[in-house]
Amino acid sequence: MSDWMNDLPDSARAYLEGRRLDEVECLVADLAGVARGKAMPAGKFARQSQFYLPNSIFLQTITGGWVDMEGENWTEPDLILKPDLSTASAAPWTGDWTLQVIHDIEDQAGNPVQVAPRNVLKRVVGLYEARGWTPIAAPEMEFYLVARNTDPNQPVKPPIGRTGRPAAARQAYSMSAVDEYGPVIDDIYDFAEAQGFEIDGILQEGGAGQIEINMRHGDPVRLADEIFFFKRLIREAALRHDCFATFMAKPIQDEPGSAMHIHHSVVDAATGANIFSGADDEETPAFRHFIAGLQNHLPSVIAMLAPYVNSYRRYVPDNAAPINLEWGKDNRTTGIRVPVSGPESRRVENRLAGMDCNPYLGIAASLACGYLGLVEGRDPRPQFSGDAYAQDADIPQHLSESIELFRSNQAMQEVLGPEFCKVYAAVKETEYQAFLEVISPWEREHLLLNV
Repeated sequence: MSDWMNDLPDSARAYLEGRRLDEVECLVADLAGVARGKAMPAGKFARQSQFYLPNSIFLQTITGGWVDMEGENWTEPDLILKPDLSTASAAPWTGDWTLQVIHDIEDQAGNPVQVAPRNVLKRVVGLYEARGWTPIAAPEMEFYLVARNTDPNQPVKPPIGRTGRPAAARQAYSMSAVDEYGPVIDDIYDFAEAQGFEIDGILQEGGAGQIEINMRHGDPVRLADEIFFFKRLIREAALRHDCFATFMAKPIQDEPGSAMHIHHSVVDAATGANIFSGADDEETPAFRHFIAGLQNHLPSVIAMLAPYVNSYRRYVPDNAAPINLEWGKDNRTTGIRVPVSGPESRRVENRLAGMDCNPYLGIAASLACGYLGLVEGRDPRPQFSGDAYAQDADIPQHLSESIELFRSNQAMQEVLGPEFCKVYAAVKETEYQAFLEVISPWEREHLLLNV
C-alpha cells in the first residue's frame, strides 16, 4: 500500500482491502453543488501532491453558461487543488476500484479561494470557533424517485414500484410505500455503508415517490461533504433500477416540495456544553439570540437556500413548506421550529432550505444567520402558537427579490466573504435572466390563441 493510503479513513481502507486501487476522482463542488474535477489512475495520483483547475469553474451557471464579471480578465488562471484525504470514500457503483477525494482549493499564493463553497462554510465555522463556540448541524434530505424523464417538455411522473403501479402520493411514513422501491433503498444503504456514511433513518414523505433521509448530527463541514457525496450515490442507485433521483425543490406539480431542513445547536468549545441550555436546563439568552438571527437575516440568504426559480414553487401554504419566519415549539407550520428534546440536545430547526441548494452554502447561510444573532444579542419575536400558514408570507417569493436582498445585507457579506457574495449574486442574476428568455408550455397553452 502506498504511503498516502495509510492516511485513508477506515471505511476506504476496508473497501480496498485485498484489492488494487484503479482510479481516484479528484472532486470539488461548484456554486451549484455540481461535482467538478478530474479522474486519474491511482499511480498518477500517488505521485502528485496537488492538481489544477481553472477559476472559471466558479463562474459557470447551472445551464452551462458563463458569467461575464465586470473587470475580470478572462485568462482563466489555475487554482490549486490539494486532496483532503479524510474525505476519501468509495465509488462502489463504478466498474473498477475507485476512490473519490474532495479537494481543498487555494490560489497560487496559497490562500483559500473565497468563492469555493467548502471554503465559505469553513469561513463561517471559523467565526464561531474564534469566539469559543463549536457549531453542530444535523441535516435532513428529501428527494424524489421519478420515472425516467428524457423529454424536458413532459411532466415528471412517479416511478413504477414493484407492484407495477406508480408510486402513490399522500402516504407519509408508510412502510409499504418504502417497500415499493425497496431495491433502490437497498442500494442506497449498501453504497452508504461502503462509503462509511451513517444514516439515522429513511422514511416515506408525503409526495409520490418522495423519500427522506435523516443524518446524525455533527461537524457542519463533514456533513456537507456527506450530502455532496450522498446526492451522487442516490442518483447512481436510482439509475441501477431504471428511474431517476431528483433533488429539485418542486419536481411534480401538486405534490409537496423537497427540503433540506437543518437542525442547529452550538456547544462551548471548552466545556462541550450546549450553550442553548443553562445550568437549570432552561433556555438561555444565546438560544433566543440564535433564533433572532434567523428571523432577522434569513431573508437576505434565501437566494442561497432557494437558489433557482423552481425553488419558490415549494413555498406553498399547507404543503409542508414554510412561508414565514415565525418560530414555535414542535410546530411544523413555522419556518423556524424548536423540536422536542432534552436540555442537552436543545436545537433550532431551519425549515426554509430546499434540497436543491448547495449543501455547503445552505448550511453556511443558516449558520451565518445564527452567528449574527449571537453577536448582535437581539431577542426574537414572541413564540408563535397555532397555524402559521394563516399569517402573511414574510420571505421573498421570487428569485429576483432574493438576489436584491442578498446584495443589500452588508453584515452578511462580511460573514460570508465579499468576493463570494459578488460572484454568487452575478451567477444567480445570469441564471434568472436565462430563465426569463424561455417560453413555457403554460404560455403556449393559454396565450397562443387567447390573447
